[in-house]
Amino acid sequence: MSATVLSLNEVSVRRGDRVILGPLNFSISNGERWVLLGPNGAGKSTLLQILATKIFPTQGTVRVLDRQMGMTDLSELRTRIGLCGSVIAEDIPYDETVKDVVLTAAYGILGRWNENYDLWDESRAIALLTTFGVRELGDRTYGTLSEGEKKRVQISRALMTDPELLLLDEPAAGLDLGGREDLLQRFANFAADPASPATILVTHHIEEIPVGTTHALLLKDGLIAVSGPIDQVVTSEHVSAVFGSAITVTPESGRFFARATN
Repeated sequence: MSATVLSLNEVSVRRGDRVILGPLNFSISNGERWVLLGPNGAGKSTLLQILATKIFPTQGTVRVLDRQMGMTDLSELRTRIGLCGSVIAEDIPYDETVKDVVLTAAYGILGRWNENYDLWDESRAIALLTTFGVRELGDRTYGTLSEGEKKRVQISRALMTDPELLLLDEPAAGLDLGGREDLLQRFANFAADPASPATILVTHHIEEIPVGTTHALLLKDGLIAVSGPIDQVVTSEHVSAVFGSAITVTPESGRFFARATN
């Protein structure tokens, strides 16, 4: 695989007579950890669905993992992309055991049936649940978990196939402060591993950007406002412009914090 993990060339999405996204030109490379920021309605969810190969753009060219959308078998490509977010969470059976929620990712399905899993599969599922702090929940049913526990299981599932691209849609949303900070620390440890896949994390809140994030993209009104190395993008000037409010951004030990400017 080339150094470029994904690229968008003049990509846009039209709904009726209105362009809701784009045109966008954007690419990420191996080893990069991106955060995608923007206000409600900026186009974050639409862009993420394109990157996850869930929807096609109206115009433009999308290449993901050396494959061009519209000219490749998407079922094969999707096994190489880890996805955590509402687009998949809504379909996880509530009566499935936690371990099986993770295991079934090996076959790209939701809901265990008659598949055969070997010892490697079982060991990897347990190791991932351990990494994200929910190993002891392996025999519980998914529907009995708290929102924070579900998020950790979803992330474990997303990593089950050892993906080359990981897409995370607001993984810290709905967590209390302790749960958020614990999850962000686990992400930081994960990102520190050179073997970890290229990652795109979508969030509304800069406090949810984990340590180790290398790049940022700010969306506004369906267009890229600014993108590049995170220290050059997540600044008071850029964040204030994108969110339409005077905001002071304070970087601290690889994290970012925001407050309204008086």
